[in-house]
Amino acid sequence: MSEINLDEMSNEYFDVLKELGNIGAGNATTALAQLMQTKVDMSVPRVQLLEFKDLGEAMGGEELVMAGIYLAIEGDINGSIMFLLEKKAAKHLVAKLMGMESEGDDFSEMEFSALKEVGNIITGAYLNSLSSITNLMIQPSVPDLTVDMAGAIISVPAIEFAALGDRMLMIQTQFFDEMVLDGFFILIPDLDSYGRMLAALGISL
Repeated sequence: MSEINLDEMSNEYFDVLKELGNIGAGNATTALAQLMQTKVDMSVPRVQLLEFKDLGEAMGGEELVMAGIYLAIEGDINGSIMFLLEKKAAKHLVAKLMGMESEGDDFSEMEFSALKEVGNIITGAYLNSLSSITNLMIQPSVPDLTVDMAGAIISVPAIEFAALGDRMLMIQTQFFDEMVLDGFFILIPDLDSYGRMLAALGISL
């Protein structure tokens, strides 16, 4: 059993997690700019360790409609990851990517496919950063995309989360092009994986 206790995490531990968040968000911004072939700026990411019950409120409220990409991860780090984006921002991203105006409130099949690819690339950028910094192997599953209220989307990993621990790492990043896009990257590793991540970075437990 891992000795790490997220309730008593020291500033040193948390600084490392914040640095992982900074690098991952930077790589995600670069990937997004390349995908959209336009300049994309990023604010300094906000990194929090949250209890599951506080997650919806931290993203703007459980009733906010969002697009959410969910992937399971295994290898040296086990658990799951999610990337969530407000629906309006997701529609904007897809319109930019496809070079056309997005019509209607719902996503067409083509838009849905494009959005899944955007989410896959952004989550991939975070995971590649994590893997390269820690030299740990991370294997993601095929992404699953859902458009729903935030509370419904984050309920997906709820049962799994209860078995993994009592805190999750949330990285909130604002991306800017013509509008502000609030993106939320949520990493839900098991406690042993937190320990492996920190040990790989030379942080003694």
